Amino acid sequence: MEAVSTDKAPQAIGPYSQAVRAGGLVFVSGQIPLKPDGTLVEGDIRAQTEQVMENLQAILEAAGSSLSRVVQTTCFLSDMEDFPLFNEVYARYFSPPYPARATVAVKALPRGVRVEVACIALAD
Repeated sequence: MEAVSTDKAPQAIGPYSQAVRAGGLVFVSGQIPLKPDGTLVEGDIRAQTEQVMENLQAILEAAGSSLSRVVQTTCFLSDMEDFPLFNEVYARYFSPPYPARATVAVKALPRGVRVEVACIALAD
């Protein structure tokens, strides 16, 4: 098992790694809409989802993978009413065959954000 870290995404704010490479896979921890410098992206679900996807992309690249190698995502929304707009941004980052996905609404997310996404990808 090998930890992955990049300064092109926000640093872990707890006892976890940005990602871990293990067994030919990359497991990326849930990303919230923090810029690489740790500042929170304010605004609507589109702006927050955009930053989350950029964070995932940067971490995957640091791990030697990419969004095109993602096989599964787990998505958390603080309000399921945001799903159509979230999905609009999310869809721009993937192409067929799309990764498997679970999307759930949760009561709250860290720092009061609207979205968090984790993923599993094939390591290159």
